[in-house]
Amino acid sequence: MAVLRKLVFVILASGVLAMPALAENWTLFHHYDFNKPQFIHSHPFAKEHLVVQVDQGNPHRWALALSNVDNVLNYFGSDKIQIVVVAYGPGLKMLFANSPLKRLVQSLNAQGVEFDACHMTMLGIKAKTGHLPKLLPQAVVVPGGVIRIMQLEQHGFDLLKP
Repeated sequence: MAVLRKLVFVILASGVLAMPALAENWTLFHHYDFNKPQFIHSHPFAKEHLVVQVDQGNPHRWALALSNVDNVLNYFGSDKIQIVVVAYGPGLKMLFANSPLKRLVQSLNAQGVEFDACHMTMLGIKAKTGHLPKLLPQAVVVPGGVIRIMQLEQHGFDLLKP
């Protein structure tokens, strides 16, 4: 019995069975199907579809990307366009819990914009720091940022790389 307890402790301490629960939403990660895109926000009447790539670590570039998103939302209206912002590489920092743009991310999310976080980048950060990054609650974890962009482009989304 002591051996079994020790084995359970080692497994739990290593994180093998622990759910990586630092981001708010892992739904898409756990049910990802490249051929069937899923979304957190429903946009049944959207005629336009936009995916925004954020892959740079510069907060001024993040602000530019989110300003573009806001402008597109204002032009089309939130019920006529579906927007997914995909952050990966150094751009993932835009979705960190301490992001200088967290209020803008919250506001755009409330208007139906989805914010996807790259799990591959998160694993790279974990390899360097020993832990997954703490993300904003609006972040939706996807298997890979580039994979998500490819998926959405193949399903009719236009790509914006500000």
